[in-house]
Amino acid sequence: MKQILFTCLIFCLLIVTLKAENPVELNSPDGKLTFKFTLENGQPFYSVGYQGSPVVYTSPLGVDGWTDKFTFSKVTEATVDNEWKPVYGERSRVRDHYQSKTISLLQNNNSRSEMQVEVRAYNEGIAFRYVFPESPAGGRDVLIRKEFTEFTMPEGTMAWFTPRAQKLYTLLPLSGWPDECERPLTLQLKNGLYVCLTEAEMVDYSRTKFIVDNSKTNTIACSMFGPVELTTPFATPWRVIMVAEKPGQLLENDDIILNLNPPCEIANTTWIRPGKVMREVTLSTKGAKELVDFAVKRNLQYVHFDAGWYGYEYTVKSDASTVTVDPRRNPNNDLDMPEVIRYANENGIGVFLYVNQRALYQQLDEILPLYKKWGVRGIKFGFVHVGSHRWTTWLHDAVKKCADYNLMVDIHDEYRPTGFSRTYPNLMTQEGIRGNEEMPDATQNAILPFTRFIAGAADYTFCYYYRKELGHPDRYIQNTAAHQLALPVVYYSPLQWMYWYDKPSDYQGEPELEFWDAVPTTWDDTKVVQGEIGQYITVARRSGNDWFVGTITSKDARELKIPLDFLQKGKKYEASIYSDDPTVNTRTKVVIKRMEVDSSTVIDAKLESSGGQAIWIREMK
Repeated sequence: MKQILFTCLIFCLLIVTLKAENPVELNSPDGKLTFKFTLENGQPFYSVGYQGSPVVYTSPLGVDGWTDKFTFSKVTEATVDNEWKPVYGERSRVRDHYQSKTISLLQNNNSRSEMQVEVRAYNEGIAFRYVFPESPAGGRDVLIRKEFTEFTMPEGTMAWFTPRAQKLYTLLPLSGWPDECERPLTLQLKNGLYVCLTEAEMVDYSRTKFIVDNSKTNTIACSMFGPVELTTPFATPWRVIMVAEKPGQLLENDDIILNLNPPCEIANTTWIRPGKVMREVTLSTKGAKELVDFAVKRNLQYVHFDAGWYGYEYTVKSDASTVTVDPRRNPNNDLDMPEVIRYANENGIGVFLYVNQRALYQQLDEILPLYKKWGVRGIKFGFVHVGSHRWTTWLHDAVKKCADYNLMVDIHDEYRPTGFSRTYPNLMTQEGIRGNEEMPDATQNAILPFTRFIAGAADYTFCYYYRKELGHPDRYIQNTAAHQLALPVVYYSPLQWMYWYDKPSDYQGEPELEFWDAVPTTWDDTKVVQGEIGQYITVARRSGNDWFVGTITSKDARELKIPLDFLQKGKKYEASIYSDDPTVNTRTKVVIKRMEVDSSTVIDAKLESSGGQAIWIREMK
């Protein structure tokens, strides 16, 4: 069924049209954030402040052909406060609370040349976009080659820079960047505030990254992938400026991205089921059935057939409507897909299939009804083209088509989310991250919650057994077992690919994997208990009455105290604590401690270098 809209206090307290005055100001509901818009000699500018401190100094607005010769027309303002229930998420209720103003501007004082700047002020941040309404004479084509929005930041601002979605992060000043920077872009201000620049509702448009403007100091500019040509009425994606006093608040406030997207368009969502997934690597009927048995034993919900099940994916001859195993992966070609799907479904396990964009583009309308007939539950899109207006629109249209056939989607490679999963929640997750396929170190892992995960869910493809000491000397997990154990709590994804390079035969009864057996993938509540970018983080998430807590540190060992004040007062709980311990007589060196806790308990976490800790908290009956 559709997402349910609950009116929390007021849906719309006030909608009025005012005569525009210069400047136009807008405050967040709590009064801490202020957005100021001005016209200076016909050119639009804005600034953002937080409790009187500058966040963005006066900076220009506008897009190609729409930067000057403006006059005010009118201002419409509104207050919105409502609550909605997502199909799944990091919390079971999402509040959408903001003050807004839509500033209508006429170019050359011509009513047929109108551009609006729509602004929303949330407690979590400021969002604005450019709206091109239909003129009295009807629709007109608008070509946008460049966006002129800039962000002039206070002196001393530092940026967590990464050039691409799957590259490493580096802390840099606002000068001398080697390339454009991916979204979201997290900034550290000298006064202690944290800012995140990103975009939302980038669905039928061109991706926009960030560059430094070398002609101006401390200034970040927009870098569009390519041109956009649309017919009015239309709106550009939202530019978002999140502001927080602590870095963990940026992650706690990431629902702002979803709130800037339209509600769910899928009438019946009962077939959309989050869960844990494991990859099948033998591409054989025997291996697939053994994996299904392992999935049942380890409380996984899906198995996934990766590249090679329909031939060599990079050739034009590859046919995703047939099961023809690539001989590079299994020369025997002994995969009976219908039989495996039947066996999996019989045991309560769903099946996902990988399909490269080459086959998706050529065969999408053919394979979607076929996969539904086979009983497939979802598709992982591989090596998708991202960035351009053409491929951005194609990709989101493909997700919509998948919804017509009750197929869930995981998009891999460079795609990063901008909130489309609210509108089409069959888009469960996406990669756009340097995950366990590339074995990042613990310091990079401790950066990701404060950067990449602000955009939304990420498919990190967790490994557990792929370790140097277990026979993988060349390329292996760089972090401790408890660090890996905690990651599915620290990192959110409704579909979590578990044991990515591992095999069912790797399992030798390690007792701590009861945590992965029990951990869900969606949540009723989420709290960032503590954290510093690139150093450490503790995230607590609730599912029903159970809490799961994940803590990871960087390559630096450290001791932390974890308060459990998020627990309900007056109740007793049992905590199972999973920690690294080199004295434990198992291959993974994880010790389990069980203790009674309540909301006043503080747990000591002694973390090894690149280590972590996981906690499972259950209410005592």
